[in-house]
Amino acid sequence: MLRATLKTMRPKQWAKNVFLFAAMIFDRKLTNPEAALNTLLGAAAFSLIASVVYIINDIADVEADRRHPTKRERPIAAGKLPIPVAWGVALLLLVIAFPVAYWLSPAFAFLALFYLLLNLIYSAWLKHVVLLDIIVLASFYVLRVAAGVTLVDVQRFSPWIYIFTTFLALLIGTGKRRAELSAQAEGVNARRVLDGYTLEFLDQIIALASGLTIITYSLYTFSAPNLPENHAMMFTIPFVLYGVFRYQYLLQVKDIGGAPEDVVLSDRPLQAAVFLYGLTVLVIFYIF
Repeated sequence: MLRATLKTMRPKQWAKNVFLFAAMIFDRKLTNPEAALNTLLGAAAFSLIASVVYIINDIADVEADRRHPTKRERPIAAGKLPIPVAWGVALLLLVIAFPVAYWLSPAFAFLALFYLLLNLIYSAWLKHVVLLDIIVLASFYVLRVAAGVTLVDVQRFSPWIYIFTTFLALLIGTGKRRAELSAQAEGVNARRVLDGYTLEFLDQIIALASGLTIITYSLYTFSAPNLPENHAMMFTIPFVLYGVFRYQYLLQVKDIGGAPEDVVLSDRPLQAAVFLYGLTVLVIFYIF
């Protein structure tokens, strides 16, 4: 039962909450113990709230999942996690997460509640609306960045980070839809919203989002107020450039996509780019 519960909570998806750390890192507060602790606790609370969404979705989609070739193995659909127990787990997670969120910051708790409600509305309705589904998916990442800002005594956090995150999230969301559409073409059951898309149209959005991601990040590196005056942050642009192009390559050439965390956790070159980017940022912010 415990194993089934953990699987339903989707701990792999918690990797998305790395976006909460943007405020702490880019406001150069990584060495601030209070900021680090608040962000870690905030990421944990957000992870539990995200798990509530996955549990509720699996309960709502149980019949459809049982007819799906792979989703039928999910614990609730397979009968390994009874629905009453799943509801109890969801309630317990909320009881744990929201008091912690409010203790950290009322603004953080509000954004966490908004994230939960928007997720539920998305699952019930917006995920079936062409284009809105991708935009709302992107908003979840931006909300994580905004939530992270409420946890840190931000002094010089650049709005360019919000803009960059928006386009990066659009790239990720569109890539996810492209992978699902490609799988549907191979006979795998998928979302009905995919009937409103074509691979060509999604590839155009991917190209546009990729370009805007690179441009907005590049503008951040020499126009944000809290960066070194020697513009050393521009040395990180090649890693972002490679990472974006590598993601496009995996989507459009290798036909690999789906969950973005699966792509990042499975592709070594992309992992290397992320590691070198992070290392370069640390050197620029905290050594030079």
